Amino acid sequence: MTVSSMSSISRRERKKAATRQAIADAALRLFLERGYDQVSIRDIADAADVSTTTVFKHFTGKEALVFDEDQDREAQLIAAVARRTPGQSVLDALRRHVLDTWIRIETHPQRAEFTHLVDSTPELRAYAERMWTRHTKALATAIADAFGADHDDLACAALARYVLEIPALARGRHDPRAAVETIFGILTHGWRPPITG
Repeated sequence: MTVSSMSSISRRERKKAATRQAIADAALRLFLERGYDQVSIRDIADAADVSTTTVFKHFTGKEALVFDEDQDREAQLIAAVARRTPGQSVLDALRRHVLDTWIRIETHPQRAEFTHLVDSTPELRAYAERMWTRHTKALATAIADAFGADHDDLACAALARYVLEIPALARGRHDPRAAVETIFGILTHGWRPPITG
């Protein structure tokens, strides 16, 4: 393959990614402004200045437009385990991943609006639950692979589920970063009763 053809592919991929992002941005803006049920695929296509066919080339439907980073996030979860640095434990790699990604998402200016949109729309809540289940299975498989365990290993599945619950447990805490660290501390060292008095 020549250098010129490689750069051509790179340009094509960049243009494709830019189009996808423009569509997702237009969709979210319209959903937040009008409400999910009041926006059609045609509205989104018009706002992004593309055809409806182009929208469906990039997204399977309206729900997928809201969760446009779904596949990337799953891939990043798997990579956090599979590509961890030599000597780094699975738990430490996941702790680093959660801190590097979730804190940024949680502090995004549109986070509250986005959460309200999902929570108030049954179709989006259902999609989010299916997405969470897929991510749990993918992460459990990656953890099992890291230890040479069966893909249906219960301990690996439990750990994946606990890790994916951490953002929900830490959300709304005074210090979300400290909350994440506390939960990973429990996963690493075991639960201890709180000291009172």
